[in-house]
Amino acid sequence: MLQLLPETRVAILLSTFNGERYLPAQLESLLAQTFEEWTLYWRDDGSSDGSVAIVEEFSRTAGQGRCVRIQITEERLHATGSYLALLGVVRDRMAQGDLVAFVDQDDVWLPEKLRRGVDALRARANAIPAMYCARQMLVDEDLRQIGVSQPVMASTAFPAALTQNVTTGCTILLNQRAVGLIAASNPPPGSVHDWWCYLVVTAAGGVLIADDTPTVLYRQHGTNTIGAHHTMRRRAIAAFKRGRSIYMSVMRQHVAALLAQPHLLSEAARAQVQGIQRALDGNVLQRLAVLFTPGLRRQTLPERLGFWAWFLAG
Repeated sequence: MLQLLPETRVAILLSTFNGERYLPAQLESLLAQTFEEWTLYWRDDGSSDGSVAIVEEFSRTAGQGRCVRIQITEERLHATGSYLALLGVVRDRMAQGDLVAFVDQDDVWLPEKLRRGVDALRARANAIPAMYCARQMLVDEDLRQIGVSQPVMASTAFPAALTQNVTTGCTILLNQRAVGLIAASNPPPGSVHDWWCYLVVTAAGGVLIADDTPTVLYRQHGTNTIGAHHTMRRRAIAAFKRGRSIYMSVMRQHVAALLAQPHLLSEAARAQVQGIQRALDGNVLQRLAVLFTPGLRRQTLPERLGFWAWFLAG
């Protein structure tokens, strides 16, 4: 096993919103981590239930300095805004070699979750932005297993990140370079924090490390913000139900947001995004030509066929 530098710590970011039903199990799973050098930074996003009291009680029992409440604003920021606001605060508190993880309020972390992510990122040079994610054990409301999330099967480099989000926020860890880039960025309204992180890291020439081992019990219930699908068929059906207009709207927003922040992009990524923007504003022949851009593809053939059809239709 890798020898970790003694100053390595993980800042775990938690945004709560009416999560009292599942919060205790998630918080207890933090204490069960085999990697123990972590601090929980949290904010509440306007809960009307007992979420705040639950985290405050956990803070009193978890140990001195283990939990830090961040009170940025009383305004409801929703998940993406809340997590990126926390990221901005933590960026200024990080020491060399520190990492950041996101945690959802309704899941349960497996004991090796942090250790696997820390080891994976420490094996990479800090000179480039790096991001870790992992598969999830899908469970029902009572933590009974119902499947395993889909593996990453193809390239995750940019511009593949524009076509599909292969990351899940509750599994993500970020190195310091990635945190700096993401915290200084502005996501579009249609984005979610994990997809935006993935886009920013890879567009800057960074890497995504995808772990095939599940590290989280990912609870599936009626109030999931996103949720997951454990078969290709279910994932395809879900994409079909969302439809072309929503998919292409999000893609256009991501393209526009990246072009508005050229400092985030490598030279190669900037040229690719500019070409995609011209094609989206152009005719079907221009869009067809752009589909030959290396790496502009989704994970599986059925998903690629759907993407090609939607992209050509504009």
